Amino acid sequence: MGYAVNPSGRVHLPESDDAAAAAAAQAAMAERVGWYNPDTVPPVGTVTDLADEASASIIRDGDWLEFGFDDAGDPKWSNQATAFYVAIAPFVRSGTVDIEGEDGARWSYTYANGQITQQGWNGWDGSIEPFGEHVNLDSLNNP
Repeated sequence: MGYAVNPSGRVHLPESDDAAAAAAAQAAMAERVGWYNPDTVPPVGTVTDLADEASASIIRDGDWLEFGFDDAGDPKWSNQATAFYVAIAPFVRSGTVDIEGEDGARWSYTYANGQITQQGWNGWDGSIEPFGEHVNLDSLNNP
């Protein structure tokens, strides 16, 4: 069960900031419900180590992170996935990660100078911004 996603995109997160971004992501995910359990998963050193929790495959290419779909990991969205993308924002200089949900919903996270902006509605929870306002999608389809 869960909400399958297909992420894609590229963000500029300097390799020198990778460990700090990973630590921030782990701390943020530990406060949310999802697949990541800080009691059973040992601390990791890099953002790429958190790919499963981000519901993605993540490959480092110099100072860039490439996000893609990880069929083997069977990525499923959770509040922890959202927490991951928000937590890395202060370390990301630029870039965008696009997400396509199993039902065709599309949203993206755009990063600029340590800030994150969401475009579109998160298909998993109907939010229009990370951990912000939620919209009842059924009410939009059935007024």
